[in-house]
Amino acid sequence: MEVYVLAVVVIIVALIFDGVNGFHDAANAIATAITTGALKARTAIIMAAGMNLIGALMGTAVAAVIARDIVDMTQVSAEQQLFLVIAALLGAIGWNLITWWFGLPSSSTHAIIGGLMGAGLAEQIAGNDVHIKLAKVVEKVIDPMVLSPVVGFGLALIIMVILNKIIKKANLKETDKFFRSAQIFTSASLALGHGLQDAQKSMGLMFMAAAPVGFFGIKPGQTEIPLQIILMASLAISAGTMAGGQRIIHTLGSKITVLSPQKGFVAEAVSSAVLFISAYFVHAPISTTHTVTSAIAGTGASDDIRAVKWSTLKNIVMAWIITVPSAGLIGFMFEEILDRKSVV
Repeated sequence: MEVYVLAVVVIIVALIFDGVNGFHDAANAIATAITTGALKARTAIIMAAGMNLIGALMGTAVAAVIARDIVDMTQVSAEQQLFLVIAALLGAIGWNLITWWFGLPSSSTHAIIGGLMGAGLAEQIAGNDVHIKLAKVVEKVIDPMVLSPVVGFGLALIIMVILNKIIKKANLKETDKFFRSAQIFTSASLALGHGLQDAQKSMGLMFMAAAPVGFFGIKPGQTEIPLQIILMASLAISAGTMAGGQRIIHTLGSKITVLSPQKGFVAEAVSSAVLFISAYFVHAPISTTHTVTSAIAGTGASDDIRAVKWSTLKNIVMAWIITVPSAGLIGFMFEEILDRKSVV
């Protein structure tokens, strides 16, 4: 009976993480549209919540990567598996809240992966039959973590240079008006991509919690994510999006570069494309935060390399670099605490 109660607790914590993800990362999809005046903050947040909900229902390939390609814990007891997942979640939630408080757009994706690896390492050190799948982590996490911001920056820079040449002699007032209207669609697309990518990480975690005890009819060896998990994760990220985002909106919208409607449009369009391609074709859990931030920087660099506020970007990049080890350390500590309590 106790293991079933523990599984319920872990699923609840996974839903909280999903909500915190929406709360923490809501700014990614709407910061540029709000900053350029395309949308009012309240309208943008409601739109993002709705599109997050729809996006979360559009796929499960990334969820499968989280559930099976980071840590192999199938050889330990159900209780040990559940302790590992909840420790990973607490590591990710803790790091997300720290970076949210300081207004730094760090990655929820890499926070949960760091949490899983830290908790898995604690189990390995304790002599339990848990293994971190390093080859898969490099293929599905490290490579995309490096490539997605590079692609986001490069594409945004190139497209912005071309766009500037096209609209060079156009009426600035009319051009701004057109791209503000266009931003409504690109910010909605970006929110859709955020839901598609980020809700799936929580689906994977909830699957990891439900599978050891057979919740939702999950059978041994099953990899398909049950509909109940998909629906719960979708609603949780949407609810979280309704609740947060203001601190990070300020950082993304104004502290990296001065945003025009044209730049906002390009940054959102490029970020959306990278998120959809990675989810549907690469099946990689990439960071919405990394992609959006680098695309914004790319649009700024199209005018002048000095137009990018590199000191702010340096702080953001430092937050990116330390996210996996920091969330991993917190996850490691929680796993150690939980293991000791289970022994007692």
